[in-house]
Amino acid sequence: MATHASRRWVTLLPAAAWTIAMALLPWWMGLPLWLLLVLGAVMFRHRIEHYAELSRRGLYWGLPGVLFAAQRAWGGGPLTWAAALLGALVAYSLLALMESLLDRRVRRAPAAAATPEWSELALAPIGPPAHIIELTRVAWSEAREAFTDPDGESVRYEARGPGRGRYVFAQGRVIERASPRCCFGPGGRWFAARLPGDRGEILWDRRSDHLYRLAGWVLSGWEGEQPWLARGEEGVPAPLHEVLGRGRSH
Repeated sequence: MATHASRRWVTLLPAAAWTIAMALLPWWMGLPLWLLLVLGAVMFRHRIEHYAELSRRGLYWGLPGVLFAAQRAWGGGPLTWAAALLGALVAYSLLALMESLLDRRVRRAPAAAATPEWSELALAPIGPPAHIIELTRVAWSEAREAFTDPDGESVRYEARGPGRGRYVFAQGRVIERASPRCCFGPGGRWFAARLPGDRGEILWDRRSDHLYRLAGWVLSGWEGEQPWLARGEEGVPAPLHEVLGRGRSH
């Protein structure tokens, strides 16, 4: 209790001394000092909090001294005391309004973004959204001597030996060293044929007229119009552009 009382007296003594000093000074000296404290309370609000707090205390404790000095200069009669009390009421109301405005600016300042909890981070998805690939099955067939492509154009298969031959298309494209097992992709953009002895795949992009001979790869299916291949029957399918990046085309 004694310690708390002593701390309270340490706080009140400078404030009382400031009030007495403002009362003893002429009002035309005390009033400019008081207005400088108003300026300090506003300017130091977001820069130096300690100075802003001292300016506010100086305003509240210095105002009675300024009003006492003013009424003393006016003669000290009852009318001057009434004017001083009215001035105190108006001044303290203005101080309360100033503090309210300053505190509102602080509350309106943008708050820092809340840091997510570790549990939210643990449950958050990592990487881009997953895209499920559903491949259309390959519809293999045995080539006859003559058949048609999806555009209705004629295709001829010419056998050159057991399990090998060549395809001759109406557009003039000839695919050599191919087995009779073949198919067209969805939409008819791609033509696929197996290499003799099931050693890999032949893919022909009929739109760009690019031909790929992919030894060791198996056509797994189609995603849209694009072929997906795998290393062997049990391999993981990959799109053609990845196959060309890590395998060798012939």
